[in-house]
Amino acid sequence: MEIRPVVLEGQVVRLVPLTQDHHSALCVVGFDPELWRWTTQVVATPHQMAAYIEAALTDQTRGTALPFATCLRDARVVGSTRFGSIDRANRRVEIGWTWIARPWQRSAVNTEAKYLMLRHAFEQWGCLRVELKTDALNQVSRRAILRLGAKEEGVLRKHMITETGRIRDTVYFSILDTEWPGVRDRLLAMLAQPTGPHSGTSPPSD
Repeated sequence: MEIRPVVLEGQVVRLVPLTQDHHSALCVVGFDPELWRWTTQVVATPHQMAAYIEAALTDQTRGTALPFATCLRDARVVGSTRFGSIDRANRRVEIGWTWIARPWQRSAVNTEAKYLMLRHAFEQWGCLRVELKTDALNQVSRRAILRLGAKEEGVLRKHMITETGRIRDTVYFSILDTEWPGVRDRLLAMLAQPTGPHSGTSPPSD
């Protein structure tokens, strides 16, 4: 697995390597409280957004994450996502830390972004497994992950403590390399129907 910054480009979105240069654009779209309802941290100020980006870049330097700014083809920034928990030895990676501003939720943006990331993980990195997780209470995100074609594996009880002090149960999902061809075809069929159901998510799925 050669983990390095890369641009992943589709028909609707471009996932570009996240930098602090995206700070202002992310602040414009990222302070909706609903985006952070189910996450372990809250981003509500420019300072918190800068810290959010810096933490992602620190993990990138450590080799455990590869964060992106989610952009439309016209370069508008509409959210962020990343590969995280990168485990080269076991050829495993997590896709998450995903949030998309409300005007672009339940559109092709999230579906295509997930397709591009899954394709990169399985076809470029040769991953055996891609993980996704979300708060057990986050029914919207759970349904969205299932629509991708991921398999629900179970609940880790009292898994994380959120910034508000709430103790969270976390649901894990996965897609295996042997399942990827079917998931790929499913996502491509969804993307071919722009007015049909997409795996758009309201809160982030981390």
